[in-house]
Amino acid sequence: MDNTRRTFLRDAALVSGAALAAGSLNEALAQTTPDWKKQIGLELFTVRDAMQKDYEGVLAKIASYGYKEIEPASGYNNLSAKDFRAMIDRYGLSVPSTHSGLPAGDTIEARLEGAQIMGLKYVENLGAPAGPGRGAGGPTTESVKRQAQTLNENGKTAKKFGIKMIVHNHTGEFALLSDNHNLRPYDILLAETDPDVVAMQLDIGWASVAGQDIVAMFKKNPGRFECWHVKDATNIKFLPPAMPQNERMQNAYLVPVGQGQVDYKTIFASASVAGMKHFCIEQDSADAWGDSVLAAKASITGLQKILS
Repeated sequence: MDNTRRTFLRDAALVSGAALAAGSLNEALAQTTPDWKKQIGLELFTVRDAMQKDYEGVLAKIASYGYKEIEPASGYNNLSAKDFRAMIDRYGLSVPSTHSGLPAGDTIEARLEGAQIMGLKYVENLGAPAGPGRGAGGPTTESVKRQAQTLNENGKTAKKFGIKMIVHNHTGEFALLSDNHNLRPYDILLAETDPDVVAMQLDIGWASVAGQDIVAMFKKNPGRFECWHVKDATNIKFLPPAMPQNERMQNAYLVPVGQGQVDYKTIFASASVAGMKHFCIEQDSADAWGDSVLAAKASITGLQKILS
């Protein structure tokens, strides 16, 4: 066999081996990358008006649209943790996070046990809701540090039950502190909370309205953003950069996901950098559309298209 033929066969074998290796790598990546379409959640604040009339009926409808997870925002339909779990199980739903506090119980431990029964992995508070502490002129460095300390303390208690605390934002967390114009509440909450017991639940819609670069946030604090609120809005690009955060929130126009200006295709492509594990769609003003349940249907249809 001449040298030319030997060289050809050697190179062909190398190319073939490389192709097989690349194929195996692509197959492995496909197996490890979650199919986010199969775990789309809904923040029930979106459909709060309809749920006041028929809580379980709304759950049945959103499950039929393809939602797999829910995040309660106004209680648990006056059910015990066990009965609530049985109800959502009937519709193939799970509840990884909540904005409703803990289920009923005589002690924090009993309530956390109820949270375990329901399948909760993230809770916003162990008692009354806690937003950024405020002084006379708004949040201060010290008040936000106290909030972070409380989150860490509660997180240590919740950890015993396999549960983390979550920090949810609106736009105000991105306004400068009243006593330090180089810092924002969100900066302190990220720096002062313990990642082992506290996760950030980034409301991507409000953060976008606040003028934040979402992917840059992920890269700066990788792994911290375990939960997301997937919210869309128009008018973001027309808000003046110097507009106060409370006014930015008031002037944003919330729409079903996929109908606004938030680039969710790019954002979901960075989910692994963020450390995201669960997310839920939310449209605060869905009832203004005339039918909040149909608005939720429009959102899941829009997100499924984005993720396809």
